[in-house]
Amino acid sequence: MQVRIYQPPKNAMQSGRANTKRWLVEYEPDAAREIEPLMGWTSSRDTRGQLRMWFDSKEEAIAYAQRQGVMYSVEEPKERKLKPKGYGDNFSNNRLGRWTH
Repeated sequence: MQVRIYQPPKNAMQSGRANTKRWLVEYEPDAAREIEPLMGWTSSRDTRGQLRMWFDSKEEAIAYAQRQGVMYSVEEPKERKLKPKGYGDNFSNNRLGRWTH
């Protein structure tokens, strides 16, 4: 068994950064998904694939994985690069792009 420990990125459909401060532990799939022949639904015998556990810190998540005796991989989050902009930048003379109105 192996788990993946990471901080999920911000959802592109949201402006807020909810659930991006906490760390998430997910089990990697053990068995491949199968197609059920009668209805065509996708199923799996691996029930741990549905399990998602949230932790307040990376250390807590690593401690959980060590207590359970499973291998783990930690994915560090990427830093956000913010460019501060103002409304007046839309009308500056040294704009790179053309005015499109």
